[in-house]
This record gives sequence, C-alpha cells and structure tokens, in this order.
Amino acid sequence: MPNPSRLRAAALTATALLLFSVLAGCDDDSKDGDLTAQKLSWEDCPAPSQAEGGGDAPSPLPDGDEWQCATMKAPLDWNDPKGDTIKIALIRAKASGAENKRIGSLVFNFGGPGGSGVTALPAFGEDYTALRTRYDLVSFDPRGVGRSAGVKCENDQQLDQYFQQDATPDDAAERTEFLDNTKQFNAACEKNSKKMLPHVRTTDAARDMDLMRQVLGDDKLHYFGISYGTELGGVYAHLFPKNVGRAVFDAVVDPTQTAEQGSLGQAKGFQLALDNFAEDCTSKVEDCPIGDTAQDVKDRIAALLKSLDKKPIPGILPRELTQTAATNGIAQALYSKDFWEYLTEGLEEAYAGDGKVLMLLSDSMNGRSANGEYSNLAAANVSINCADDKPRYTVDYVEGKLPEFRAASALFGDFLAWGMVNCTDWPVAGAADHPDVRAPGAAPILVVGNTGDPATPYAGARRMVDALGKGVGVELTYKGQGHGAYDSKNKCVQSAVNGYLLDGKVPAAGTVCS
Repeated sequence: MPNPSRLRAAALTATALLLFSVLAGCDDDSKDGDLTAQKLSWEDCPAPSQAEGGGDAPSPLPDGDEWQCATMKAPLDWNDPKGDTIKIALIRAKASGAENKRIGSLVFNFGGPGGSGVTALPAFGEDYTALRTRYDLVSFDPRGVGRSAGVKCENDQQLDQYFQQDATPDDAAERTEFLDNTKQFNAACEKNSKKMLPHVRTTDAARDMDLMRQVLGDDKLHYFGISYGTELGGVYAHLFPKNVGRAVFDAVVDPTQTAEQGSLGQAKGFQLALDNFAEDCTSKVEDCPIGDTAQDVKDRIAALLKSLDKKPIPGILPRELTQTAATNGIAQALYSKDFWEYLTEGLEEAYAGDGKVLMLLSDSMNGRSANGEYSNLAAANVSINCADDKPRYTVDYVEGKLPEFRAASALFGDFLAWGMVNCTDWPVAGAADHPDVRAPGAAPILVVGNTGDPATPYAGARRMVDALGKGVGVELTYKGQGHGAYDSKNKCVQSAVNGYLLDGKVPAAGTVCS
C-alpha cells in the first residue's frame, strides 16, 4: 500500500471513466510526425478530473491572468518513438514581467511519485510569484498520473477496504490477509492498466521532460523539483546533462539508496519529526493537551495505536479509524510544521474516542476526496515505484528486518518495513537498485536539504551532490522542520533560490539558512 516512505503530499462515474479511457489510451495520429515540432494549444483550464483529485477549475492568478492548460503528445514507448503516443497534460502561468526579461519556462515537479502537477501548481502558485516575473511557470501530470495516461487499479470501494486493512500484521492470519490484499491490488493494476505499466519509469518521464523542453521552445530545461521531483530531475540531468539550465532540487531524495534503505531512512526521518513535534508541544508556555513531557506525548501515541490495533474508534462514518489509518494520518501531519496544530487536535480528539481529524489527514495522504472518490495517486505511486525499483522483498526478509526498523522508529518502523512488499508480486520488473544521476558537464544544480525533513532525510542532499558529480551539485542547508525548504517561507532559502533562478547567482556551497 502507498505509505509515507513511497510518497516521495479511483473509480469514476461512467461518463468520467469514458473520458479517462480516452485520455489514458494510446493515440497513433502522430506515428509519422516529428513530436518535437508539435504545437501546443493553450486554453483555459477545466476542472481537475477525479484522477487528478477533482475540485474546481483553478482560480485566476492574483493579477487576473488565467491559468492555461494544454496536452502534449509523447511516445508510449521511448524505445519506439514513432509508435503509439499518449497525451501529457500541462498547465502554465505566463510570465508576468516584461517580455525582454523573460528567461523561458520553469518546469515544476512536486513529487509523489503520483502527484498531479496540473493541480499542485495552482495550489502553490502564489509561493512562486517572484519566479513568475521572468519565467512561464509550467507543470504537468507525469505519465501514469491524472490526465496523462493515468494508470488505474482498484475502485473506490475496494480502496476504502485496502486502506483500512492492518498494514502491520502481528500473526499468520493477519499476514495472509495483508499479502492477499496486496496481491489483489497489484492484479487490479495489471488488469486495468497492463499496457501502461512497463512505460511509467522515471527515465520515461525524464524523456518526456526533454520533449517538453523542445515543444515549449527552450534551449535548456529550467527546473524546480521537489521531493520525488529531485529524483526525476537527477535522472534528467544524467540523461541530458548538456540540456540542464538553472535547476533547483528541494527536499532531496537520496539517489544512492535501495527501496529498503530509503524506507529505513524514512523511519528515522519520521521519528525525528515526531520527536520534534512532541518537544515543540511540551515546550510552549501553555499546557500541551496531549502530554506533560515529550516522552509522555510519544508514549500516549504508542498506546493509542496499540489500542486501535485491537479496537478501532469511529472515524468518518461508516469508516472507523484503524491503527493503519491513524499512523498514516500522523505521518501526513508531520510533512509540515503548519500541520502540527491539526495533529495535536486529532490526537486530543482520538483520545476522547473521535477519529475524524486523523482520518481526514489519512485521506489526504491517500488521495481520497470528501465525496469518497480517490485520485489515482495510490495507483500511480505504486506503479512508478515498482517499475523503478528492482528489489523484490519476501515476507521472510521483511520479518528479519523488523528489529532494525523498530530500532529506527517504534511508531513507524513496522509500517514502513511491511510497505516493502508492495512490489513483490508486481507484473513488471523493476529497472535498477537506485537511480543513476551522474551528470558530468551539467550546469550547476542547487540542492537544498532540510535538517528536519521526515520524508526525505537531510543526509540525502549531500549524497545527491556527490552523486551528481564534481562541479554540478551545490548544497544549501536549511535548519528547519517539515518536508522541503522553499515553501517554508524562509527568507534566506528563498533569496538563494530566487537569486539563482532569476539572476544566475550560484550561492556558495555549504550555505546554511536557519
């Protein structure tokens, strides 16, 4: 099941499903054409599809300009570039400054994998107002995601059951049920998206981005990658080092780790974030409502989860808050310090027998809307990770690793260890143990690591710098909390990033912001 370690932030009605199948299907109109010469038809953006998360069409920008959307054709199989094509959904906000000051397009990937850039960019758009003065801000649904040939696995009702299951099995019966549910999910992915599954690797998405660069009319790819977007950016830099323009990696994935090492690292990262949350709550002048000391806060959370394992409490009816949903909700709240108040509220209510807030947080992690419909975040997340990651872990192997994971985090260890079996029965072989991001000759890439990041631990930034190669990666450290640095609003971080992207000023390696 998708879990925090693999999230590096659905069934549809008959009408929507028909639309989805058209968008996800292959298009052979351009078999003999040059895809780099295609012209994009930019129009006002529609409301997001349910696969993208649903909701309303993006509101106008602060200056009144409208967001614009288009679709780009890309090869289904990059080994057969003149074969069938798929459609990649794009969104942009045109540069607000003078045309003679415009640098080009700045392409964003906000992570996941599986997150819709078409919905994320408008949601965070105001944070990038300064960058828009010289760039068209552009994002996209990567292949397999949302409108871009989105993969589909289980329907809404099945997903509700899937996310309610016990993801930390304690005995043979629970293990059998957990593994059966995982096999059922993976079989549904193969049944509903068989043609796409071999073609959603990060290398495929990187090649889509280079096509996008050319179609947008840019000589270089100027890029802002966040979380999994840093892995995608690193793979792009490896494949196309001479095409790298000004690039920033924020919330950096460690490119040297296997899936197991990444999961273990995140167990430590989420535990650190939980430690910081507990310390913050109990160090304030007013009383912390969920514990008297930091250790007391963590002990009470552990007791809650143990209790929920035996007896769930009412959540968002008719669903109950299970141990799995509560763990998922706690992890979601640790992604940002801005969410800590909701975590406090959710825990306080859960201790009183009300699981609604923690379940809302869990639903957010899983891509579930209030109407009970899911985006295709979970399907895309598993499909991309399993296509990328070569290792396949057995139950015996995971059980042997549980002590190490529990030592890393008593709260998250089991949860993240068992998540390693997601790909065990996947129908497509994984590509590699870890991504290749060596990029000799690429332009400088600003690599921003956050010391308190739970999802992409800080050590990954240094390893990304080393892996990119001498003269490419430039490390900047933010001493903060939450996932990522730029959106923390820290003026030092934003000044360094803006200075590079807007004016080409590379900050000194080793710069520290706090």
